[in-house]
Amino acid sequence: MTLNILFLSITIKKREMSMEEAAHQEQIKKIYEATKDRQLSVHRIM
Repeated sequence: MTLNILFLSITIKKREMSMEEAAHQEQIKKIYEATKDRQLSVHRIM
């Protein structure tokens, strides 16, 4: 009987975000929140 074992290590590093990427993510978050608020207001009307 042969037992083959493979050892694998994975390293995860936190990625540094540039100022442009951070500004873009913030803009996406604001748009998402605005859309969510609009959807809730439409839902309440019905």
